[in-house]
Amino acid sequence: MRRLTWGLIGCGDIVKKRVAPALRDIASCHLYAVARSRSDLVESSARELGASKGYSTWQELIHDPKIEAVYIATPVYLHAEMTMAAAAAGKHVLCEKPMAMNPGDCDKMIQACRKHNVKLGIAYYRHFYPVLNRIKTVTASGAIGEIVYMQMNAFNYFDPGPTHPRYWLLQKDKSGGGPMFDFGCHRIEIFLNLLGRVKTVKGFCSNVLFSREVEDTGTAFFHFDSGAHGVLSITHAAAEPQDTVNVFGSKGSMLVPVLDNGTITLKTPQGESIENHPPPANFHQPLIEDFVHAVIEDREPKVNGATGQEVNRLLMEICGI
Repeated sequence: MRRLTWGLIGCGDIVKKRVAPALRDIASCHLYAVARSRSDLVESSARELGASKGYSTWQELIHDPKIEAVYIATPVYLHAEMTMAAAAAGKHVLCEKPMAMNPGDCDKMIQACRKHNVKLGIAYYRHFYPVLNRIKTVTASGAIGEIVYMQMNAFNYFDPGPTHPRYWLLQKDKSGGGPMFDFGCHRIEIFLNLLGRVKTVKGFCSNVLFSREVEDTGTAFFHFDSGAHGVLSITHAAAEPQDTVNVFGSKGSMLVPVLDNGTITLKTPQGESIENHPPPANFHQPLIEDFVHAVIEDREPKVNGATGQEVNRLLMEICGI
């Protein structure tokens, strides 16, 4: 069996919980090396994540001839530089979201990977959720008629102190923006996946509760080529968590109260039913499996640089950047 040898750049929480376990568990992957900026923790991090080798700089990692692909899991402002350098070193790149700080940097990443004939994928792992595939299937069947309106809420109360490891998410020069960038981008990709091209988007991003460099709350209004409308609401400031996807058609609806759980209420002229389409235990595994297959089969990943760039373009318009 063909196995892809990986290097991990970044050793944060998502890497420990999902990315490294996926790279260890997938039969077609070999997690070989990790890089992190704290040299005193390199060896212990490599052991903890199950890698054979540790590097204190990402530049050393990308020039290791044994590594074929890299997973970039660093703050957003580093994505473009690391991706272009990795591509120049002949490595395939799977990069965390959002893709970059702006669409121009996204384009540079795409061109670098194209020039050096390597694959570029962006880590919008929710693209592979079974419940979203079910929504696409039902939509295509016409069971709920023409899609008229889609609405998503993503609420996650978040107020970290300066010493918190994820405090960088509140620093605009590192993150690009607040919750609209951090997890709103995932929902924008879902809109594109389910409803297609956006004709027009307008947004409001502001600080309702917290005084910070980035917004704590945002709302985006979408008009799609199909004619459908969509609304996305995100916040770091509400006490109640929300993770909803609701799709309304001319004959029925599909209601998902908690996206990460995968339960859906389907309402059609024939009646109402509740279905369960849970994601895998490791949310990242299908994403990484598809990327490996894309490399082996010499095809585009299902979530590629073009998708990442379009999400970034919409983020700019929503946030007025």
